[in-house]
Amino acid sequence: MNIKNTFFIVLASLFSLGSCQSQKNEMKSITDVQISTVSSTPKKAIVVGANQLKSYLPLLKNKHIGIVANQTSVIFKGVSHTHIVDSLLSHNLNIQKVFAPEHGFRGKSDAGEHIANKKDSKTGIDIISIYGKNKKPSIEQLNGLDMIIFDIQDVGARFYTYISSLHYVMEACAENNIPILILDRPNPNGHYIDGPILESKYKSFVGMHPIPIVHGMTIGEYAQMINGEKWLNNEIQCDITIIKCKNYNKSSTYSLPIKPSPNLPNDTAINLYPSLCFFEGTIISVGRGTEMQFQVYGAPHLPKDDFSFTPKPNEGAKYPKYEGKSCYGKDLRNSDKLDLLNLEWLTNAYKQSSNKGVFFNSFFTKLAGTKKLQQQIEKGLSVKNIKQSWSTGLQNYNNMREQYLLY
Repeated sequence: MNIKNTFFIVLASLFSLGSCQSQKNEMKSITDVQISTVSSTPKKAIVVGANQLKSYLPLLKNKHIGIVANQTSVIFKGVSHTHIVDSLLSHNLNIQKVFAPEHGFRGKSDAGEHIANKKDSKTGIDIISIYGKNKKPSIEQLNGLDMIIFDIQDVGARFYTYISSLHYVMEACAENNIPILILDRPNPNGHYIDGPILESKYKSFVGMHPIPIVHGMTIGEYAQMINGEKWLNNEIQCDITIIKCKNYNKSSTYSLPIKPSPNLPNDTAINLYPSLCFFEGTIISVGRGTEMQFQVYGAPHLPKDDFSFTPKPNEGAKYPKYEGKSCYGKDLRNSDKLDLLNLEWLTNAYKQSSNKGVFFNSFFTKLAGTKKLQQQIEKGLSVKNIKQSWSTGLQNYNNMREQYLLY
């Protein structure tokens, strides 16, 4: 496939950590139709793109800069960190605007909560929301900018909306001839791909492209796919420069030092998120309104067991599902790390539910990217048979994905 624009892959050398040669991932098919990478664990510490200032500061000199950023957009300094906006300002760079995705610039807003435009209290820089009605930066909002920086920590799931924001930012920049500098970060769920491929008629902000639920790519790799597959409006392509992570490959274990959104508080929640997010389209709670978000599931009408939780308003869940009611279900906090989507929890909850007629809502199809998954569960198909139905789509996706991998 021809890609019109040239991707500039920059290997940085801020720290003398040595270079890590990227390898083609060895892929294998698993019985339940999940694809997992196999390679050796890197011995050297992973260095994120943002930390490699010597590689990209020259690209920003004398530029009027906008940056897509949130609370994860930091430069690490040992056990501490500095927000990239503060760091770039300290280098006398001209940061004019910050574009904030879902959950806002500080990452404290509820899922789906309206994000208002405002000024950052610390720097006085204009913060423009790119969530809600204004998902795509307008010509006026981009006016006067020479470059956009995109630096957001993703978690590798199709319905996690930062990759949808990436699409719209790339599209707006391509239409206005503004290059994008992507500071890449590891994908904590990058060790496998799994799930049904999204069908175009179910395209939404929680699923814009024909990819599986767990896509196995970093933000930089995903940007290359958006360009290469010509998914932007009118098949235009965006001028992107990617600062790669150092010492990272798809089997790398990467613990996120900053939670990427209010309801993903730790590594366990991030690993379980692709499997448990299905419940957001059902009558089952995933622990919003507790300190166990995306590590438990339950509802008042499920069979009573030894484990229960009672949701109450907290950061990231002002109005949690089943507020003040005892929910019975499963505690998954001590589960083994997943390298595939777990559908057993979803199918079991459906079987145990006394409210099967209203178990699913319309949001479930948007999350799944297909109507078939709900139909298969309602018909009582086994998890094995459901996953077998994904096999061809996953293999075709993996063949496409191989063209765009950087690690």
